[in-house]
Amino acid sequence: MERALVVGASGGIGAALVAALGSRGVAVTGISRRQNGIDLTDEASIAQVLGGIEGPFDTVIVATGALELGPHKPEKSLRAANAEALAAQFSLNATGPLLVLKHALRLMPRDKPTRFAALSARVGSIGDNALGGWYSYRAAKAALNQLIHTAAIEIARSHPQSVVVTLHPGTVDTGLTANYRGGHAAVPASVAAEYLLDVLSALTPAQTGQFFDWQGEAVPW
Repeated sequence: MERALVVGASGGIGAALVAALGSRGVAVTGISRRQNGIDLTDEASIAQVLGGIEGPFDTVIVATGALELGPHKPEKSLRAANAEALAAQFSLNATGPLLVLKHALRLMPRDKPTRFAALSARVGSIGDNALGGWYSYRAAKAALNQLIHTAAIEIARSHPQSVVVTLHPGTVDTGLTANYRGGHAAVPASVAAEYLLDVLSALTPAQTGQFFDWQGEAVPW
């Protein structure tokens, strides 16, 4: 039986991914801050929680993230940018998923296909940025894309059948996006989860290190 690990399993997309994987006959282990106390801003917490899990896992997905952190909301202008917001966004949305990959790598088999995905966002694309604003969130997601891309190159040497990517789920109807959708149509988390799993399952090792949207299209860096 296939096995999957979902980090951020209590969130909107995370919970939907757990349900979708289960419906596909996959044995799912879900972990989250709410359920297991994992804190993606604290490497010791990540190491402790993941250290208590036994692999191997065919699929590992990091479905964590936040647009608002404490008092910090997406910036509308350069005047609103500040170091505290930038540091908080990098810690949760860039550094955290990379540290999950660091400590989850021992759970990923070397001798058969294994897949790792971290949820990114199209607004992290430098090439696709035509609107500006959202300095800290955009920068953190751009950094996440680079970090996962870099890790994928290294992991391909020890895990030649691996696929390590970032995925853009589209605009999803969750609490994270509720105040920021504007005129964008949002899909239910259950639908987004199915799209993401379809995309991830179709990728090959030749595509490791890349950034894809929910339709399977490569997103420019």
